[in-house]
Amino acid sequence: MLSRSSIQRLVVWVCVGTLIACSTPQTVAPVVPTLNPSGLIATSVASNQVSSQLESLGNFPRIDEVEFGVVEHLFYTDRERVLTLTEIAGFDWVRQQIHWKDVEASPGVYYWDEVDRIIADTSAHNVKLMISVVQAPAFYETNHGIPIDPIPFGNFVENMVQRYGGLITAVEIWNEPNLAVENGGTIDDAAIAHYAEMLIEAYRRIKTVRSYTYVIAAAPSSTGVNDVNIAMDDTVFLNKLYTYNNGAVKDSFDAQGVHPGAAANPPDTMYPDKPGNPIGWNNHPTHYFRHVEDIRKTMIANGLADKQIWLTEYGWATVNNTPGYEYGKEVTMEEQAQYIGDATQMVYKSYRDEVGRSWIGVMFLWNMNFSVLWDQQGNPLHEQASYSILNPDWSPRPAFIALQGIHMRIKKEQGKWTPPATP
Repeated sequence: MLSRSSIQRLVVWVCVGTLIACSTPQTVAPVVPTLNPSGLIATSVASNQVSSQLESLGNFPRIDEVEFGVVEHLFYTDRERVLTLTEIAGFDWVRQQIHWKDVEASPGVYYWDEVDRIIADTSAHNVKLMISVVQAPAFYETNHGIPIDPIPFGNFVENMVQRYGGLITAVEIWNEPNLAVENGGTIDDAAIAHYAEMLIEAYRRIKTVRSYTYVIAAAPSSTGVNDVNIAMDDTVFLNKLYTYNNGAVKDSFDAQGVHPGAAANPPDTMYPDKPGNPIGWNNHPTHYFRHVEDIRKTMIANGLADKQIWLTEYGWATVNNTPGYEYGKEVTMEEQAQYIGDATQMVYKSYRDEVGRSWIGVMFLWNMNFSVLWDQQGNPLHEQASYSILNPDWSPRPAFIALQGIHMRIKKEQGKWTPPATP
């Protein structure tokens, strides 16, 4: 019943990161471990410094109107090109995932060299940056899942925020923690406790260093599966997380991440009242973008109505060759553009509370440039590539062009529009 083959995609993420790092020629400075970093790597006031805005919003900052982000892979690639295209498309945010195990070589020894370059390049553009941290070093958890001891993770994120300060605007604490693969192989109440304690520890450590950095509770995978060896239903997971230790986590995140599944269903459809057409991918709410409404109801039921949801991944696949993503053949690139555009406008217009406030803070499209990366590896039809809004030759797909116009129109209504810099 998995609406997306999340386990498969997480495994592939590891592979693509390794392949790109190994296959791309590069000239890098000598690697120097950082035990106690002092200061920022960039001393200028970059465009994504938002301290003054956040200071006026309090400890649990809300975003007044929905903002737009995109997931990118910035390791060992043409970052200047990616980030320039990000601005041209009108995105406000970039989400980049970091593998903890690739930075911490031994306990307390961190190698930030390529991350330094990513942060410096991102800060030079008119975007805000969210970092998603995943995959523990094997010396903390053998299978790179969430460790039992939350202290090492706290040390890691504290070190990261000390090093980069406001150059990182938000930190998402892990990714899809309702999957067994993200918990060392099983997902049960003990695994929920491990994630809860890690979230609590990370929040405390980040806020101690920089109180106005957003801390985002990880998006669960959109799934109705309940199997200790595979996954836990996302609403079941969140109910258990919110009630853990008498609600201990409720004051330890600023917004809840969500990954709404969509399969090949248009964004306005929903099971069972208005199902979509792709047989096999239309018979459960988790196959629909509007499943985010179920997460909203879960949060309200747990007394969390004032916290916003951030869509840290959403999108529609097109034709691809990856098992588990066969629904992509039902979606043309033109339909992909239509669905993404309709979802963006639906969130902006309709996802508001009883007093008209947006209950979505940021929506991150999955993804910008994975088609380029997978084409370089000889597999341009990989499912990750099919979600991209760029062609393998960097030219824009219809979704890119559609979003340019939609972002401009919405930002003009919000009073936030500024033309992108000429490349």
